[in-house]
Amino acid sequence: MVLLTACAAVVTALLGAEAPRGPVVINSFESTADLSMLVPANARLQGVTQHVTHGRQSLEVEFRPAEWPLVRMLAPSPWNWKSAGGLALDIANPGPGPVQFGVRIDEIPQPTDPRHWWQGLGWVAAGERATFVLPFNPDPMSRGMRGLPVTAGLKLLSVGGSPTVDLSRIAAFQVFLHQPARPITLFIDHVRVMDWAGPLEGIVDAFGQYARGTWPGKVLDVSELAARRQAEEADLTANPPPAGLDRFGGCLAGPALRATGFFRTERVDGRWWLVTPEGHVFFSLGMDCVTFYEATITTGREEMFTWLPGEDDPLARHIGTVTSVIRGPVREGRTFRFYAANLERKYGPDWQTAWVDMVLRRLPSWGFNTIGNWSDPRLYRNGRVPYVATAQVGGDHATVSSGVDFWGRMHDPFDPRFAGHADAAVSAVAEKVGDDPWCVGFFVDNELSWGGFGDQTGRTGLALGALAEAADASPAKRALLEQLRAKYGRIEELNAAWGTSLAGWEGLEPAWRPQAPQPEAMQADLREFVRLLARKYFTAVRDAMRRFAPNHLYLGCRFAWRTEEAVEAAAELCDVVSFNIYEARPDPGRWGFVETLDKPCIIGEFHFGALDRGMFHAGLVAAADQAGRAAMYADYVRSLLDHPSFVGCHWFQYVDQPLTGRVYDGENYNIGFVDVTDTPYPDLVRAARQVRGEACARRLAGADRR
Repeated sequence: MVLLTACAAVVTALLGAEAPRGPVVINSFESTADLSMLVPANARLQGVTQHVTHGRQSLEVEFRPAEWPLVRMLAPSPWNWKSAGGLALDIANPGPGPVQFGVRIDEIPQPTDPRHWWQGLGWVAAGERATFVLPFNPDPMSRGMRGLPVTAGLKLLSVGGSPTVDLSRIAAFQVFLHQPARPITLFIDHVRVMDWAGPLEGIVDAFGQYARGTWPGKVLDVSELAARRQAEEADLTANPPPAGLDRFGGCLAGPALRATGFFRTERVDGRWWLVTPEGHVFFSLGMDCVTFYEATITTGREEMFTWLPGEDDPLARHIGTVTSVIRGPVREGRTFRFYAANLERKYGPDWQTAWVDMVLRRLPSWGFNTIGNWSDPRLYRNGRVPYVATAQVGGDHATVSSGVDFWGRMHDPFDPRFAGHADAAVSAVAEKVGDDPWCVGFFVDNELSWGGFGDQTGRTGLALGALAEAADASPAKRALLEQLRAKYGRIEELNAAWGTSLAGWEGLEPAWRPQAPQPEAMQADLREFVRLLARKYFTAVRDAMRRFAPNHLYLGCRFAWRTEEAVEAAAELCDVVSFNIYEARPDPGRWGFVETLDKPCIIGEFHFGALDRGMFHAGLVAAADQAGRAAMYADYVRSLLDHPSFVGCHWFQYVDQPLTGRVYDGENYNIGFVDVTDTPYPDLVRAARQVRGEACARRLAGADRR
């Protein structure tokens, strides 16, 4: 899409100046010349007089079935949006169902940095016309949260982090869909850059809710909490767990398998299962982060809150302190736990005991048979609901960069200290769990920095990271050099394969980076090192599990970033391979490889969020509304019940994140099964109950519905 021909020079000048004081129009699709500058891909375009919000004409786009159908607008000269709040556009959906779409901006490409774009996702409901904004400024993380309140009349697209593009060098933007099953028509009009953020003063009420909005289920008075507790008691009584289950939640209608007294795995008629201690097949439907500890920072942001407890208020016990965070502007100060405070308001002085009992009643009634990762350890050994245990390897051993170090650098398992630290992590959790048959197994670590998804630089990122270290400071670098010496012997042989001119092996001992492009022989060697590193890592953790938790399953490391070599090593050495898959549903094309692993797989995290209940961010996968969240949940779980390799999936997480962001990274997503007032989301609960009721029969039927 292009700038309006008649005012291109004027607008370019405006966008290159200091902060525009009002909306600046980029395109309203008013002329044939304007439309001729649009670049479609698997899309049909035309100017029409329908759904016009500015001028005389809008753009009708028919997105055709394809991987990424889109329409792109190219800048005649680079746009300078550095001072703009965001890119806004009016979108109308004339169709019968909601449509998820994306908006992406692209910086002028830089060969040394492949990431030069920024995008957001949104939903437009059937028959809806709305203004959507891809936000740039202010960066929500400058305010300590991922999403901010929006000026009335605007709908913010969900984004996953902070912009990494140079907003003064924007070359294009696009509107796209992902894999529509049929042609989808949208109308687009009045594309402009504008300010979007609403004021932050007084946005949080005494319950931790958004103070300026109303919606079904919002708590207005503390007396409502007791009434809701009483109503939920009746609901739980009326909705017991499904019949036909053993005491662990296994399917009695399935085959009678060997009972070992602990959870294990088995493939039956081509499908993988977990097996309960009593010998019945089990598909794990789990809930992550079942806890009440999540807090938000208040120091330096006091004006956001209409109420905070005074020092003599009993609820002041939920005040805490933070001395450091991973991301965000606040490095030290006070915090407050609104969810815990609401639990005390709702359940009284013995609220923690009441909360534990309520969790253990809710989850089976709602359709969950597993307490997932990151949950309160007081739920270990509960004797009522199976659970997974959480271990995290720490310590001062060496690390390696993969180039994708979102949560930190990768463990260096060649450091002799690493195995001892793995032992310490597993043994500490094993002391709490013991030989409890209700423990399904241990997740050890989470979303480690394995590298990229298939491009050669990402796939070999750990090896490149090792090369970039000095050998005298990096055990991984020394291991890589040993591998290369063992293969090539003479440096001349390495030079011939790698296209290098090293005088001797000592030339690789300092920090070293290869020239691009890398020869295939070099890439193969680096991939082999990634495999070696992965096997070293998984072997150390598996050995720790065998020593300290031999009766419990090793459930893997919960891949987010991954390489083929790392996944294959996990399949070799773990009992179950785990992935965190944030997609509308796991795409069979992308995930078909798991059937070649010869190991069961489990999803450690997934979720869907929406913006119709006073929250500022929909999370990593957005739904149109609460009904949409429920429908997407049911579809996701059913897709895995039909998949022969997956043995479960765990929802992230139990309660919505704090409205003003959790302490260490500002996430403030609507991703809970309950909100901050401990009120369940009824659409989600109904969907989970429906799917749980059909789960055993559906999985046992074995029909491949994919």
